[in-house]
Amino acid sequence: MYYIKADAFYCPTEVKPAGYLEVQNGCFGEWVDSIEEGKEVLDYTGMSIAPGLVDTHIHGFAGHDVMDNSAEGLKEMSKALLSTGVTSFLPTALTASFETLEDICRTIASVKGSEAGAKIQGIFFEGPFFTEEHKGAQNPDYMRDPSLEEFATWQKAAGGLLTKIAVAPEREGVSHFISELTKQGVVVALGHSNATYAEAKAAVDAGADVWVHAYNGMRGLNHREPGMVGAVLDLDGTYAELICDGHHVHPAACHILMQHKGCEHVALITDCMSAGGRENGDYMLGEFPVVVKDGTVRLKDGGNLAGSILELKDAVQNIINWGIATPHEAIQMATQVAAKSAKIDAYCGCLEKGRAADFLVLDENFNLKATYVDGTCGYQAD
Repeated sequence: MYYIKADAFYCPTEVKPAGYLEVQNGCFGEWVDSIEEGKEVLDYTGMSIAPGLVDTHIHGFAGHDVMDNSAEGLKEMSKALLSTGVTSFLPTALTASFETLEDICRTIASVKGSEAGAKIQGIFFEGPFFTEEHKGAQNPDYMRDPSLEEFATWQKAAGGLLTKIAVAPEREGVSHFISELTKQGVVVALGHSNATYAEAKAAVDAGADVWVHAYNGMRGLNHREPGMVGAVLDLDGTYAELICDGHHVHPAACHILMQHKGCEHVALITDCMSAGGRENGDYMLGEFPVVVKDGTVRLKDGGNLAGSILELKDAVQNIINWGIATPHEAIQMATQVAAKSAKIDAYCGCLEKGRAADFLVLDENFNLKATYVDGTCGYQAD
């Protein structure tokens, strides 16, 4: 057992002041303002403590991609993510064939529990039940109407880990698909879609409650047809994923979204691909050649944005520096809110007694100094 000493602690509903947070058997205990002499203390005076970040939409990092279908690659990605402040994540697959996605489910399930870094808390399928108009870096050859039979096979291969799946609301049979999956506790998200406001609302009424990277890959807002973006802004009780790299969404548009939905319904994500944490150059995103340059990832053919190289710690820092969220709000959007949006908040996302001691040490400018998993340091900044 030891105590973390720091100047501030980012708890779910408040920022606790200077004090001590107990860690025992890899889990958080109580926060106290003073302790007896002789106790073991991890002294981070001048620093603040935040929960480990939760990335619920991430395709790859440090040269590894979920679509590589490599157990070793996933393990290396898990370790490398600690340098970004992420301690829990949902490996995210792209649109692909039924067989490929089934194999990926088996591979991720085989890795779960043996990660040496960030913890796999589930699987996110970004596709294949999309439409072509806003396909982004997704292969339209595999896009099709949703199938409960296919999903059941994937879920069996995943051992129940398939936590979240995204669909386009205008697909045939989508309301029944959403209704059945939400009964199973699966999160259904909406994206890569040209749906009207009415189609998007029908999907939400059926049980969908997450918007895939808000603004991106969806029909825009028009005063006569509010579209998907209008639905994102208007429909209460839903969570909007948001990529805050300054390239995908203008900071003012990020601010508008936060004002309308409330920070408690905006989940920061990265949509990061394998080039995250690496140098500029040519890479692959699934089956597509991409170019990393000037902080963006773009398709080699056409130049459209294709995922990101954003690190979640930088998304937090960006919205603080843009002046559109308080530090507490920014940290919450990358931790507890993100975890709630994927229904994994029972396992990660907050400094709370009894939870796994996954936490970050941040300096006064919110730079990451250290990442701890289960109370043990897994990353230390230079």
